[in-house]
Amino acid sequence: MGYVRFRAQYTITIVDMIQKIKIPSSYKMARIGSKEFHWQKGYGAYTVSQSKLETVKKYIQNQQEHHRTMTVQEEYIKFLEKYETEYDLKYVWDYWW
Repeated sequence: MGYVRFRAQYTITIVDMIQKIKIPSSYKMARIGSKEFHWQKGYGAYTVSQSKLETVKKYIQNQQEHHRTMTVQEEYIKFLEKYETEYDLKYVWDYWW
């Protein structure tokens, strides 16, 4: 799993932005012959205040280090619970559960 940080225009929907990321990257990975690359069906999208951008940038740069002590899945569930986000495990991680 990876994280992507981007700034989007207020006129584009999250669904459209995700498509603009997933579709071309899938084609590119197929062209270079990566058989292990795949996107999960869903995605999570979160807004971040300007004051927290550097924190998020550093987190993304160091994500491999973070995931040495906690799996991506564990971290994501912890995140959802910390911010009191309702979720159903059936839909959270389509290929992991």
